[in-house]
Amino acid sequence: MKYELLNNEIFINNRKRFIKEMKSNSIAIFTSNDEWPSNGDALHKFKQNSGLFWLSGIEQEDSMVILFPDNVDSKYREVLVLVRPNETKEKWDGKRLRIEEAQKISGIKTIVWLDSLDALLQPWIHLAEHIYLDSNENDRKASLIRSRDYRLIDEMKSRYPLHHYLRAATIMKKLRSIKTKEEIVVIQKAIDITENTFRHLLKFIKPGVMEYEIEAEIMHQFLKQRATGEAYGSIIASGDNARILHYINNNQECKDGDLILMDFGASYGGYNADLTRTIPVNGKYTKRQKEVYNACLHLHDYAKSILKPGISVVDYTDKVGEEATKQFLKIGLLKKEDVKNENKENRAYRKYLYHGISHHLGVDVHDLGTRTSPLQAGMFLTVEPGIYIEEEKMGVRIENNVWLTKNGNIDLMKNIPIRAEEIERLMRK
Repeated sequence: MKYELLNNEIFINNRKRFIKEMKSNSIAIFTSNDEWPSNGDALHKFKQNSGLFWLSGIEQEDSMVILFPDNVDSKYREVLVLVRPNETKEKWDGKRLRIEEAQKISGIKTIVWLDSLDALLQPWIHLAEHIYLDSNENDRKASLIRSRDYRLIDEMKSRYPLHHYLRAATIMKKLRSIKTKEEIVVIQKAIDITENTFRHLLKFIKPGVMEYEIEAEIMHQFLKQRATGEAYGSIIASGDNARILHYINNNQECKDGDLILMDFGASYGGYNADLTRTIPVNGKYTKRQKEVYNACLHLHDYAKSILKPGISVVDYTDKVGEEATKQFLKIGLLKKEDVKNENKENRAYRKYLYHGISHHLGVDVHDLGTRTSPLQAGMFLTVEPGIYIEEEKMGVRIENNVWLTKNGNIDLMKNIPIRAEEIERLMRK
């Protein structure tokens, strides 16, 4: 890993939180992600299972975490399973974790090698009444590939059919949506790296630069600051490309007079930042560009002002939609007749703002969290309204990341330039 060793209290506390939610006489088993083949004899870059990482901080393949708080042998109440270091494999692929290193990262004292697990696991299962197994319950999950966590479910139910199986994902959704102070420290580091990178870009961008050159600068700045890399594929969308929400071609020239929408964030210590800024390629907004930008900024500030514990995502989105309608009337995108005759299932403002305003953020960029229940203190979300105008070939989005508190929220990106005048001033320098 490139980042500095994290405080393992993050993972110790996460396991305590999960164990507190478990039924008595239960065992919970979490497995790492697969190493996915790409083409030929190559593999895709390994990405750890988010649940396993959240419990242990371990990013190595062929790993498992087993929690059995009622185990009669106290040594095996928390177990980290690792692949045994192999001299030949290490010559090709690099060093694997030793016991002491894994203990330091995770805070788990008992390390078991994967090739010796079966002999231990079977008697543990026989002692337990309930078995928690994890699966991907992200509402937007798209892949139907039978990944390792689902294959583990199949295997366990085949070998131990009479046990009572439970969904670890329901507990994970509840717990991972609430960020601890220790987690926020790591997220703030990812945000600080992202801020430094954005400030660098304000000096770098000018007419004639290619979108991919900006993308390269982002990666360069991230890695210089010990980030793992991008939290997601950076969106560098100049001109009309900004209306494509997940534009990743990043292959066009940035032209004088255009805006450029940049949606990017650093990944650090397994946690992610998610920033969007829309700036003028030549360093100066036109009158119309500033009008649209300030309308979007108004929506951003309004959304932040109402994003508090107790509000539901549905009500939050509706309120921002009402404010968007007012702003779009003000800047000439909508007419009173458009609003009067709108379809309540497809509001008039949706022509120019056609995505959600916020999503949960953390170990995953679209992290686990509620879409229906009221928001709670401790949740960490983006705030990202946008305005996309096909007739003017213009797209503007502004995004910060906020941590909900009992009394409101804390904007962890409050120091990143956001006002049009400040952006222009910094670009002039």
